[in-house]
Amino acid sequence: MNISFTDKQASYIASQVKQGDYQNASEVVRDALRLHEVYRHRVIDDLRAEIAKGWEGPSSKRTAADIVKDKMATLK
Repeated sequence: MNISFTDKQASYIASQVKQGDYQNASEVVRDALRLHEVYRHRVIDDLRAEIAKGWEGPSSKRTAADIVKDKMATLK
């Protein structure tokens, strides 16, 4: 497998190894992938919980246009 990193990513990986947190670049990448997997599962579980709350909650009288209008007003 061949993986390319940006200069910033390569620098970060090298700094982690240099600081002694990891013995080599492979350990940094493996740890990053483990953390990414945990993060993704948490995000997906949180989204599923929010979707379930929406399905199980009371119906709203607001239309989609009302929601978009309100959201746009908060962004200004």
